[in-house]
Amino acid sequence: MITVTGAFDDGSAYTVQITGRADRPVIGSYRAAALVELHQGEPIALSPTGPRRTVSGEDEAAVLAVLREFTTVIEESGSVPRQAALPGG
Repeated sequence: MITVTGAFDDGSAYTVQITGRADRPVIGSYRAAALVELHQGEPIALSPTGPRRTVSGEDEAAVLAVLREFTTVIEESGSVPRQAALPGG
C-alpha cells in the first residue's frame, strides 16, 4: 500500500492510502477519492515521458499518476507500484 501526502490547488492538504482495490482506490480523503473516480477510464501518463495507461482503481500506478497530475504530491511512502514495460524494451 502506498501513502501519499499532497495538496490541492486551493492549498487543502490530504493524506491518502492507495489501496489497489477497484471499489475503493484511495482511502483517507473524499476529495482525492472523487478526483480519482472522475478520471477513471481516461488515459494518463505514468511519468512525464510515458507510458500511458487507462486509469483503473486496481492500478496503483495509474491512481498515483492521477494524484501527481492533478495535485501537488509532497511525499510518497510504501511500496512503489510497478510500471508497465515499454514495448521492445
